[in-house]
Amino acid sequence: MGAQIRVYRQKITATSAMRKIFKAMELIATSRIGKARSRVAASLPYSNAITRAVSAVASQHEIDHPLTREHSEARRSAVLVMTSDRGLAGSYSASVLKQAESLITKLRDENKEVATYIIGRKGQAYFDFRNREYKQVWTGNTDAPEFEVAREVGNVLVDSFNASYEEGGVDEIHIVFTQFKSMVTQEPTVVRLLPLEVIDQEVTDQAELLPLYEFEPEPAQVLDALLPRYIESRIFTAMLQAAASELAARQRAMKSAGDNANELIKKYTRLRNNARQAEITQELTEIVAGADAL
Repeated sequence: MGAQIRVYRQKITATSAMRKIFKAMELIATSRIGKARSRVAASLPYSNAITRAVSAVASQHEIDHPLTREHSEARRSAVLVMTSDRGLAGSYSASVLKQAESLITKLRDENKEVATYIIGRKGQAYFDFRNREYKQVWTGNTDAPEFEVAREVGNVLVDSFNASYEEGGVDEIHIVFTQFKSMVTQEPTVVRLLPLEVIDQEVTDQAELLPLYEFEPEPAQVLDALLPRYIESRIFTAMLQAAASELAARQRAMKSAGDNANELIKKYTRLRNNARQAEITQELTEIVAGADAL
């Protein structure tokens, strides 16, 4: 009985230590989620403004631009997958990777080659474990993204899009990320980045009349200047959405883990008390039996 009691005490001590870690990570995620949501909200005015400008140029003028030109037969597609650097975030990365796998399967069913680009160590580990190739990976600060990383990712993807098929270029680019909708709802989303699909994130249920612009210099030159900024903005906004989703998922996962740890502690405490009571009962029985024998 004594050994059994020691085992339960060790389990209670270990679970209590893990509960402290879960609580600390929950508090950290809770304190950072507010800033992450503020960054998402702050990025929308610029993102939507540049979206409207690109929409106006693309819709009011018939411009044959490489980034807006549809390929008659797309032979290779790039997929940018945004995962997390760290775990303990529930099914956050698994959901994104599942969505990415569905997209990759769909593209291959359409006889398209797939070039994969990854953000986050979880995605890198997923592909490394399965010995699957990927073009490039970016890691570090997935829960606090930086615009310089988004610019680098955008430049790599645009260069790949502008390259020829023989040089390893791609005909279309897709982004797989987690869209932050609320603290309890984060949805894995697929967006086609190139060829250009102009989407205003705040105007989805009703049509918006675009303003009439007069361009100086020519519209084609304006589009040359706007499109790289537009692509960087779309990628950075997706990274901010993914960061807010990651923190929300981690906060929720750590809250659940802490609650489970409390239940385990209660269970082990009850079993320890039962073992102590059984030990005391056995000792009393032995004392009474010895007294009767005398």
